[in-house]
Amino acid sequence: MWFKRILKIVAIFTGLLLLLPGLFVGSVFLGVFGPLPDQKDLIGINNEEASLVFSNDTTLIGKIFAENRTNIKWNDIPGNLVNALVATEDRRFYEHKGYDTRSYLRVLFKTILLGEKSAGGGSTITQQLVKNLYGREKHSFLSLPVSKTREAIVARRMEEVLSKQEILTLYLNSVPFGEKVYGVEAAAKRYFDKKAKDLNIQESAVLIGMLKANTYYNPRLHPDNAVKRRNQVLVLMVGADFINSTEADSLKKLPLDLKYTNFQLETPAGYFVYQVKKRAVEILEHTAGSQGKSYDLRKDGLKIYTTLDFKLQQLANRSARQQLAKMQPLLDKALARSNQRKKWETQSIKTKSLPEGWQEKKDREILTSDGLKREKLSLTDSLWYYYKMLNAAVLAIDPSSGAVLAWVGGNNFRYLPYDLILAKRQIASTIKPFIYAAALEEGYTPCDYFDNSLKVYPDYPDWKPENYDKSHSDKMMVAMWYALSHSLNLPTVDLYFSAGHEKISYILRRFGLNAPFRETPALALGALDASLYDLVKAYGAFASRGVLTDDLLMIEKITDANGNIIYKNEGVKKSRIINPEITEQITAILQIAINEGTGVKMRNYYGIRSPLAGKTGTAQNYSDAWFIAYTPHLVIGTWAGARSPHVHFSNGLGSGSSLALPVTGMIISSIEKQTSMKKTYLTAFEVYDSASVTIDCDPFREKGLSGVMHRLLKKKQKTNEPDQKERSRFRKFFDNIFKREKKK
Repeated sequence: MWFKRILKIVAIFTGLLLLLPGLFVGSVFLGVFGPLPDQKDLIGINNEEASLVFSNDTTLIGKIFAENRTNIKWNDIPGNLVNALVATEDRRFYEHKGYDTRSYLRVLFKTILLGEKSAGGGSTITQQLVKNLYGREKHSFLSLPVSKTREAIVARRMEEVLSKQEILTLYLNSVPFGEKVYGVEAAAKRYFDKKAKDLNIQESAVLIGMLKANTYYNPRLHPDNAVKRRNQVLVLMVGADFINSTEADSLKKLPLDLKYTNFQLETPAGYFVYQVKKRAVEILEHTAGSQGKSYDLRKDGLKIYTTLDFKLQQLANRSARQQLAKMQPLLDKALARSNQRKKWETQSIKTKSLPEGWQEKKDREILTSDGLKREKLSLTDSLWYYYKMLNAAVLAIDPSSGAVLAWVGGNNFRYLPYDLILAKRQIASTIKPFIYAAALEEGYTPCDYFDNSLKVYPDYPDWKPENYDKSHSDKMMVAMWYALSHSLNLPTVDLYFSAGHEKISYILRRFGLNAPFRETPALALGALDASLYDLVKAYGAFASRGVLTDDLLMIEKITDANGNIIYKNEGVKKSRIINPEITEQITAILQIAINEGTGVKMRNYYGIRSPLAGKTGTAQNYSDAWFIAYTPHLVIGTWAGARSPHVHFSNGLGSGSSLALPVTGMIISSIEKQTSMKKTYLTAFEVYDSASVTIDCDPFREKGLSGVMHRLLKKKQKTNEPDQKERSRFRKFFDNIFKREKKK
């Protein structure tokens, strides 16, 4: 009797043991532990996708994302990548229907009972995909059983509505590869700088090998681990008959050949991409209002096509780095000689507010012209390092369209994100072409003469302007064209008072430069703060014969992930702000500035032969160095200096011609050597008789009666003119006379 009772209890207990798993699976299936996606949900799966930013030749220059992912289609996934995945993660992938009973049994007996760590897991690729897409929730001690059961159920549903190809595509687009990189397309770009479709067998094995532990097998962080794991994947591919052992042995001997690319660490156009992002957000907000459809720039995989010339951007980056690498040591020596650091520490560093141990030297990462380096520095060492750092900003545009062609906002966007193209600094002598344009508009000509003598202006206490090189003359007047091309201050001040502040400030505002309304004679010498952005745009009006674009153009078009156009730029608004004859005369004078004046280094040092107009600028105390150069189809503006105007050279090394001009010089010199770029950008100016004739006069004229007699004699001269070489020697002769009269 007792035996039957025991059998009954055992039967009931056994029944309960068999029933409980069924009840557990049923409760998960019914959504007791949370709702499960149905087949309709699974059909409409879309991974979040990064928006891509392209240059004008479709080179990828940046990404905007919540998750760094770029989705690709099945046809763009190489077969060797799929083979590596199946061989490594789920050899029976093409046989099961979402979950694999054999795998579960293997896990039960080999992994759990026998303790074999290398026996593998029980999750199929489809189950892993479900985990990647939906994550796992916490349910106390039942978390793992609930998650595994949910994944098996959803995987079975997924296999009913999606093909094996669709599942593999979703998986490879969603799987993480470390460093916040998702999907094989983004991973291929990050680690090998190529598209996924171009991955070879060994590269595919590296990426698939990372799935086991994407930090431990990261080829950048742990190359030895990555090689060992790659070779294991190759062995598994042999076991699955995807490659033969001879091929695997050959591939095992190859190096990683890593080509690491990380736009977040070092992007070729980070400052530009950031500006593009801001503009794209505004465009999409407007589009949502007008079209009734909203887009998320961080998740919808949009494609943004910009105006940036990638080759020109590279030239600008390289030229800026080379110039700063050359000049920074010279500034360091100058600051050391003048004991500037001690003065800075006394005035700027408040030791009470510094953290404990601020004097202790530690291994710190610093930004150099050659990239990031580590040095033993204290906290104040580090602060001083960046305080005295020279920076450069370069902006290049097409003046005819306002399209931005190159945008270098500083030394490194990640570490120094403040965009110096938008920073307002004293523009110095780059203001002079606008002042002279105001005079021309008032009826003056390039052959009118202005006073070049030293004066004290009693209405403006203690104001006694000087020429840059301290030269002056009490006997000779200076022609307008010569004063501008050689950037003379004294004649410019004389012209300022002759033309009048109201006229000058009015024309500056027409060019987009915010001039003061009250009389400010120092304005003639560049006492006006403006950004490189505004200045380059304003010079664009000279290059395009008086036509100013309302803004600069960065985005050509935006498409959705499927290539459908969301937005297409119709061009920026333009307006004529000044008579073209005046701009022709200014351009003719600024060509002389390049050929013989303050920008002559472009010819005699950088060997540039193309037609070019340009203007240097040097702010007071050498705190800001500028150089603007242009042709009919290119305006390049360069600014260089420290972020604080208190840090600067104390001599001509900080001038526009020494600090800023070389950056532009290297860029244009490189353009000249590339036929296609030279043809596009270094186009000749049209020859305008009116401009060339009005500049046909002597650079200097004596004051008084002798000057009048000289002009009368000039009118009676025969029309046969000396050639250009003779005229150049003539100008040099007058230069020598002029320079003899320096103030002693």
